[in-house]
Formats: sequence, structure tokens, C-alpha cells
Amino acid sequence: MGYISLWVLLLLFGLSLCAELLSNDKPLLAHYQGQNGQGKTYLPIFANPPETTFGGDFYTPTDYLDPFIQQQFAHKGNWLIFPPNRYHYSTINYFAQAPNPAPPSADNWLGTDEQGRDVLARLLYGFRLSVLMALAVTAITTLLGAALGALQGYFGGKVDLLGQRAEEVWRSMPELYLFIIFASVFSRSVGLLLLLLSVFGWMGVSAYMRAEYLRNRNLDYVRAARALGVGHRRIIFTHILPNALVPIITLLPFKMIAVIMSLTALDFLGLGLPPGAPSLGELLGQAKANLDAWWIGLSTVLVLMATLLLLTLVGDALRNALDPRRAVSNKQ
Repeated sequence: MGYISLWVLLLLFGLSLCAELLSNDKPLLAHYQGQNGQGKTYLPIFANPPETTFGGDFYTPTDYLDPFIQQQFAHKGNWLIFPPNRYHYSTINYFAQAPNPAPPSADNWLGTDEQGRDVLARLLYGFRLSVLMALAVTAITTLLGAALGALQGYFGGKVDLLGQRAEEVWRSMPELYLFIIFASVFSRSVGLLLLLLSVFGWMGVSAYMRAEYLRNRNLDYVRAARALGVGHRRIIFTHILPNALVPIITLLPFKMIAVIMSLTALDFLGLGLPPGAPSLGELLGQAKANLDAWWIGLSTVLVLMATLLLLTLVGDALRNALDPRRAVSNKQ
């Protein structure tokens, strides 16, 4: 189950990385014949020509969902190739047949939100942003926590004592209040959110790494290395680190789950990503404000459940695979 879940998760993440090719209000290819009869092919998804190129009156980026532009390309010799879903996460469907939030239809497969934006597009881009944010925060906190925990556990004594007291002080900081303060003082951005999630997320990794180094620092192979005159840096990175990585590796999927849940909760409270960004938490907030728009809450909850379930199965499989007691029992 863990192996299958890993491949399913990689497949979904790979598709989300190609979100611009799967869900976009700009066509992948556009062929237009002007008044001189000469046709030209465009790549609007990379370089969107102005509306005047296709017979419009304004020198503005072309809106390919505009009925006038659609009529221009309906002439013989002109054609458009759209992505499977014709909406970007920021596209507002001004031509919806029902008031927003509109239920699922042939145009909007999962309906629209309260601003008329396509729910499927926002889920696709929001899933990608959540996973990328989880990967970035997990990488930063793992490196930071592992470094600090290794130093405390290896040197012990005053280094460990001062490090533990500083960590206790930092752990007692009210994270939610700090997020509220920073959200009111600074403009919300992905960089600020990444920084705040990282500076508070390293302590769990540090505790695991500190325990592993405290356990390994007095073992025979470390004592032998010291007796042979091996330096501290080589002992830390070459001798102890490979033996201390098992609990850290098994912790990574669960760390990603914690980051995704934190990001969703902050966006739900309006303290996370900047306004307009594709966010699963913001969709949950809209579902709470529009209880009759069941398609918003149902689709968002299903995406969150599937993501967290896949990560949990991968984490459990990774933990079982790296458990030495389980490996011994299998050999027996």
C-alpha cells in the first residue's frame, strides 16, 4: 500500500506541476488568418498577443473566453486548442448561466466559488502550492533541526544545556499570535509564510536528532574513532549521522502532513497566503460561508483527505521498512 501510494502521490504531484497545460484560460495553440489571408500560429500560454492581433479594438491581453474572440476564431481557417479545463485559478467566469457560487456544469466541472472562479482549477493549483510549500518547509526544518540537535547531542554538557533552555523558550512562543501580528504588520506573501512555518517547525526534528546523537556518542565505534584522533566534524557527519537518519527519514511524510494542515488552517483563518492565491484553506472558508454550495466543501475535503491518506500510508510503509526489529523478525 505504501509503494502504491507513493506512485499515486507522485503521479498527482506531477500532474499538478503541469497545471498550466491542464487548466488554463489561454489556449495551448492558436492559428489565425488575418485580412491578408496569411495564417500564423501562436503559443498564447507562453506569450499572449494583444486583442488587436485577432481583430479586437484594444491593445490588451486577449481574453479567449470572450464571445467576440470566440467568434473571430470560428471563421474558416482559424482554430484554437485549449487545455482540458479552460480556466485558470484566477479566471472569473463572467458568462456563467447561474449566480455564483454556481453548481457543477459542463463549463465548470466542479462549479465556481463565490467570486466566479473555477473550483477545479483552484484545487489543482492549490494542491500544487500546498505540496511545494510542504516540501520546502520540511527540507528547511529538517536541515535546521538536524544540525542543532546533532550539536546538542554530540557535545552534550553546557552546549546541550543551553540549547535545551533556548529551545524551551522558543517553544513557549505563541505561534498563532505571532502569525496574527505578522499578518497585520506585513503584507501576506509566500516567502513570509515559508519563513514563519520554518522557524517554528524545526524543534521536533531537533529532539529526535539530539536523542540519536546522545545514544551514539558513547558507543564503541565512536570511542574508537576518537582514540584514533578522528576530528569532531568527521565523526558527526561520517560516523554518527548515517546511523541517526532512520527516525528523521521516517518522520518526513508526517512532517509534510503537519505543514499542509498548518497551511490549510492559516488560510482558513485568513492568515496564510496572499489574497487571490490558490488555497485549499481559502476554499474551506468559502464552503463555511456558503453552506448551500456543497460542491466547494466536498471537493476540497476529498482532495485534503486523499493527500493526507497517501502521505500517511507512505510514512507507515517507510517506518516499517526501516525498522530493524521488523527486519530481524522477517529473517527469522
